[in-house]
Amino acid sequence: MRQYPHLYIDGQWTEPIEPREVELIDPTREEAFARVALGSAPDAERAVAAARRAFDSFSTTSVDERIALIDRVIDVYESHIDEFSELIAREVGIPVANRAQVTGPAQHMRVARDLLRDYPFESRIGGAIVRREPIGVCALISPWNWPVQTGVIKLIYALAAGCTVVAKPSINSAASGALLAQVLHEAGVPAGVFNLVNGRGRDVGDTFSRHPDVDMVSFTGSTGAGRQVGAAAADTVKRLCLELGGKSANIVLPDADLEHAARWNIQRCFFNAGQSCHAPSRMLVHESQVEQVVPFLVDEARRFRLGDPLESSTTMGPVVSAGQFKSIRGHIQSGLDEGARLITGGLERPDGLDRGYFVQPTVFTGVTPDMMIAREEVFGPVLAVLPYGTEAEALSIANDSVYGLGGFVFGGDRTRARRVANGLRAGRISYNGAATDSYTPMGGYKQSGIGRSMGRFGLEEYLEVKSVYGFEDEAQELPPLFG
Repeated sequence: MRQYPHLYIDGQWTEPIEPREVELIDPTREEAFARVALGSAPDAERAVAAARRAFDSFSTTSVDERIALIDRVIDVYESHIDEFSELIAREVGIPVANRAQVTGPAQHMRVARDLLRDYPFESRIGGAIVRREPIGVCALISPWNWPVQTGVIKLIYALAAGCTVVAKPSINSAASGALLAQVLHEAGVPAGVFNLVNGRGRDVGDTFSRHPDVDMVSFTGSTGAGRQVGAAAADTVKRLCLELGGKSANIVLPDADLEHAARWNIQRCFFNAGQSCHAPSRMLVHESQVEQVVPFLVDEARRFRLGDPLESSTTMGPVVSAGQFKSIRGHIQSGLDEGARLITGGLERPDGLDRGYFVQPTVFTGVTPDMMIAREEVFGPVLAVLPYGTEAEALSIANDSVYGLGGFVFGGDRTRARRVANGLRAGRISYNGAATDSYTPMGGYKQSGIGRSMGRFGLEEYLEVKSVYGFEDEAQELPPLFG
């Protein structure tokens, strides 16, 4: 049994004020493998006080000093990559073969560092000086499905901006959160600049969100939880950056390469056992072509190797918890009950896996837009295939959602595909499976969130804007706005 008995506050490993702990359940073995200290509201108060004290000095550090700090963090992080990989396999079931989960964070750190070199913290409009200054103390609340990368993206842009941080990882991924705190400690992040308090949302998360000395909250999680964070933050009118749920649609146009579109959709939708807010969990196919894509969908879904995430041959591990397992199976049952056609997968456990929260890669056709599996975020390896008749109908179905996080288009005619991409009401659109870019903004429309992360837009979430007048001569020496 691994032990994580401390919180990290003001540069020190410290025990909670009220001794409490939680067991982390290995979703592969359905048994506890670690105990983690849980903080409460008084611990959150201590962390905020430490971050507030550290802000005055850290916010005035030079760009070169912050670049040097990020470089140290990168070096220490990379020395722990294998440890992170093994740990997240144990705590949330992510296969060690999924190296993107642990190599991606270092890449995001490099992007933030490189942006700092030329970012215009001062610019001009006419004779006025326009300054961008660190917003203050930032509360960073991270999810379990990308337990390291999501936390790193929030953290590294906050540090790049000159902000101080109080962080709360998901309880499900609290062990990797503690390891990330260890990385920052070893890298020499000044005391109080980064603080970590494990705990439940109703006490630690709520305290961070309501606290008058917290200037900004960055939260990634479900839309329901995001509403609670927003309501708690409203009393102090603090800035919010929310990345919430998704039900992304992939519109496959009639002139698309159907095999490529189908196989790519399965791989992208079921990556991370379908536990991804950007997953293309709705595939829209022209009504005359649905039967043509079925063999490709079935074949690709059956290529996943389910098993122990610590084994290098495993390409899909279990879902994170008993609660998630039950929820996903409930959605599969709803698909059966509402008359969708099951073409692969289903409720039964995968062959040879009688223990662990394993869900078969599952695909339904004959799905209509009113069905639960077409409307709700399943957050598991379940794909709904919906037919459409016209381009306009496809866009109407795709946009008929409270969510607007991601969107996808496959097609041969680039002009037509661009028109469809422009018509999708979502924050990130990919054509023919094009890869995303760490320099570009990520975020959602509608109930998928507020604000953007990553790249220049992500940095600016942590900056306030100030106009200064009366220094016209000095302003003329400044670079142009966004120059």
